[in-house]
Amino acid sequence: MKNIPAIIILALVVNILSYGQNSYTYSQPKELEDGWQTNNLKSLKTDTTSIYKLFEQIKNKENKIHSVLLVKDNQLIIEEYFKNHTSNKQHDLRSTTKSIKSILMGIAINKGFINSVDDPISKYLKTPVPTQNLDERKAKITIKHLLTMSSGLDCNDWDKKSKGQEDKIYKKKDWLQYMLNLPIVNEPGKTSNYCSMGVVLIAEIISQASGMTIDKFAEHYLFNPLGIKNVSWGHTSNKEVIPSGKRLYMTSRDMAKIGQLILNKGAWGEKQIVSKKWIEKSTTPKTKITGIDYSYLWWHIPFKLDGEIVISKTATGNGGQYIMVFPNMNLVAVFTGGAYNSQDDKLPFAMMKDIFLPTFKTEK
Repeated sequence: MKNIPAIIILALVVNILSYGQNSYTYSQPKELEDGWQTNNLKSLKTDTTSIYKLFEQIKNKENKIHSVLLVKDNQLIIEEYFKNHTSNKQHDLRSTTKSIKSILMGIAINKGFINSVDDPISKYLKTPVPTQNLDERKAKITIKHLLTMSSGLDCNDWDKKSKGQEDKIYKKKDWLQYMLNLPIVNEPGKTSNYCSMGVVLIAEIISQASGMTIDKFAEHYLFNPLGIKNVSWGHTSNKEVIPSGKRLYMTSRDMAKIGQLILNKGAWGEKQIVSKKWIEKSTTPKTKITGIDYSYLWWHIPFKLDGEIVISKTATGNGGQYIMVFPNMNLVAVFTGGAYNSQDDKLPFAMMKDIFLPTFKTEK
């Protein structure tokens, strides 16, 4: 998510109803034997006219939306793809990967590889160790500080002057060493700044504690139990990237499984994949980044609906990659897109605010 106050995000307006003939044809999502049950949007007792108009507009107006999926009451009811994207095509999740790594941290704790988020990172991160800008406060940096992006290190992706800004680190040979050598600019735990490299450290901690690379750990403890098989890890950097530095490429249907796992408080069917306690803890606000509530790598995005505030527990990624979870409405929304480094990647927020949330609130 870019550095934008919540009030601006929620003030976005989509002119999606101001046109004539509607020719969009809805199709119920297919049963693919991937764990998803589907249902027909028409079976819901609500006026879906605005949804039809929305998809007609997406088809015929300039935008960079790649997919839109909605899960209501544990059933996939909307699944639309655009611009040659399909149900089996992987998409670069960008920073949405961060929220999934939060789940992996919870699993690592549940399985006993890691004792507590209050442990110092040095307890598990045996190599490398800081060799520059030595500061006794570095010994105070905990896993929780990394999860809340409050390590105190000079790492702020949204400040080009920051020594730990992600684009600068991508050019370095050893990302981990460079990150640990950054100077301390804030007391650990006091100030949260958006820091991608802190999440790379989280993945490395899980790997060193478990003895498994992050991709193998995720496959064994998260993806296999969810029935997620069409997944890979990569990066846009031309340099060789360590496993902990890579991000996920997944299908939209599998992204929706991650959202449903959060909605179901760590359960998928009869399996408790990550503890209910961790889901509740990791998705409860702990700090603020640019005025928006932030938990353990999950955002809390407020939507105003009929004078009330509806909160979405949201994973966000540059370009328009979102997993939005609305517990009070038993709703999960997934979006993918190609609006990289553009304000157009906020379009899904307006779609939720102006179309989907009002539609499903009126369901009888």
